[in-house]
Amino acid sequence: MTAHGDAAGREEPTPAAMRAATARGLQQQFPGVRVWYGVATGSWWAMVPLRSGPRLLEAPSPQQLRDEIMSLRNRG
Repeated sequence: MTAHGDAAGREEPTPAAMRAATARGLQQQFPGVRVWYGVATGSWWAMVPLRSGPRLLEAPSPQQLRDEIMSLRNRG
């Protein structure tokens, strides 16, 4: 993970490192789901495998993406 120092000399993760950690956390919460942040779109994305075939989701925040993944999986 890449970090940069703040005014007090503490190491803080970069925005890219924080997004990567968030994506990993969502992938751990939903095994089999691939999650990423689209730098060009500014959106969060997920490829969700379903019995009927994979489904691509887009959301403006990780929380909304999580909610959409849960809703999609509950519908089946």
